[in-house]
Amino acid sequence: MLELGSLREFTFASALLRLLCAMLFGGVIGMERGRKRRPAGFRTYMLVCVGSALTMLLGQYEMILLDQPQWVSAVAASGAKADVSRIGAQVINGIGFLGAGTILVTSHQEVKGLTTAAGLWASACAGLAIGAGFYECVMLALVFIILCTALLPRLEAYLITHARNMNVYVELDNVDSIGLLLQNLKERGLQIFDVDLSSGESKSWKRPNVVLSLRLPPKMEHDLILVQLAQMDCVNFIEEI
Repeated sequence: MLELGSLREFTFASALLRLLCAMLFGGVIGMERGRKRRPAGFRTYMLVCVGSALTMLLGQYEMILLDQPQWVSAVAASGAKADVSRIGAQVINGIGFLGAGTILVTSHQEVKGLTTAAGLWASACAGLAIGAGFYECVMLALVFIILCTALLPRLEAYLITHARNMNVYVELDNVDSIGLLLQNLKERGLQIFDVDLSSGESKSWKRPNVVLSLRLPPKMEHDLILVQLAQMDCVNFIEEI
């Protein structure tokens, strides 16, 4: 284990190092999200991580400040207790407004932005750890977060592609076509778990659509189902969600 005792002390050099580490940490995570054109990217992650580290440093500074002789008597008289973790805890709550802004439901009734929101939350937590000087944990967290955001999506895509359950969004010519679609699915041996039908009347430009939860027979490929359903005359658009 590296000797990091001096870097944990509350000095100007230590504060500079922590903020620099937070900027680099957030930037590394944000680059992967920015490359995929996500709502929160390089600069957003960097600012979140630096801001979290600064918040933790502020909490430590206040604790040291309140231990100064000129403040000890005033603190004792007021009965107040300094808790360095309370300011940092508000970061976890406050990051919610950024996370909520990255989550949206598309016109195809698909939820997007959950990974981005989770990444922002993890970046904020990492910033708190950096601000506290917990360098060893931060390095481990960086490895695992990059693993989750950069490498595991390939495994996730493989598992989803080969799963027997799938959700499909379909746009139809008219509402009456839903019967033909369901009959076609049953003839192919698919089980239908849920049907969420929308007539599209609330928006004139939007066609009737349906979201189907299906279970495929063994060894049947998702792409094959999509191609076969797309060939139906009543289907205008189809996508797996």
